[in-house]
Amino acid sequence: MNGCIRSSGETTEQGSLTARKGADGSRLQARTGSTDMLIITGDTHNTYDGDRLFREDSPVLKHGLSKNDYLLIAGDFGYVWLGDERDDPELDRLASLPVTVLFIDGNHENFTALESYETREWHGGKARYIRDSVIHLMRGEIYEIAGYSVFTFGGAYSVDKLFREEGLSWWPQELPSQEEYDHARENLQKHGNAVDLIVTHEVPTSLLKILYERAKGYDLTHFLEELDQTVTFEHWYCGHHHQEIEFDPKHTLLYTNYVCLENNTGRPEEVNGNDPEADNG
Repeated sequence: MNGCIRSSGETTEQGSLTARKGADGSRLQARTGSTDMLIITGDTHNTYDGDRLFREDSPVLKHGLSKNDYLLIAGDFGYVWLGDERDDPELDRLASLPVTVLFIDGNHENFTALESYETREWHGGKARYIRDSVIHLMRGEIYEIAGYSVFTFGGAYSVDKLFREEGLSWWPQELPSQEEYDHARENLQKHGNAVDLIVTHEVPTSLLKILYERAKGYDLTHFLEELDQTVTFEHWYCGHHHQEIEFDPKHTLLYTNYVCLENNTGRPEEVNGNDPEADNG
């Protein structure tokens, strides 16, 4: 069913909005009066899961949006994969969407190809322009998007890396460097350790243990756990684990669902992005 999913799991008609409250009971509130929309969704894995963006029921197409509105993919973007002109048709197709497509990196990315793109300033942080309206948001940066301050941090560990080939289907840059950790901490400190939204591919250790009973975590999840404890934020969105879970009022795991944040009200809606004919697993 492709309706809007309230945090309680109740389904409503497409296009209605529900307010997600912060820990203090306040609404997520944008800081400007413009009407830009920020839509956040989970992994696309190139066209494997990315074709949902082009379905008629996609909020990217249904809301009458423009390039002043933004779709943010929470990692495992996958459209920069072959690292040459063979990527162009699908990248051009993404660029044809009415919105500006933003993404953080996951673990299944061609990092060598991503790093070949020019780094520029974008909305307060460093970013890589893949196309004019397809933009890679980098680790440890803080951007102003649709009135929200958004901290981004990509990367995750590939549990399937033994079945992949380095430089062809797996890259060691999937895990952050010490420089990237240090940059993130320094950048957050410059912003008073406070942002509106955090978007990461991986989850903090405490959430990893909810997902997998025997999980102990690793350097990246421990770093994210540190941020969870020390940074003031309204909501944290993440991907990677191919599930749709609202852990609590401040942490949401996304896969094919969407969260739509309107600038003028700060009210989000969650939209089921699964094909109603497909198996949700």
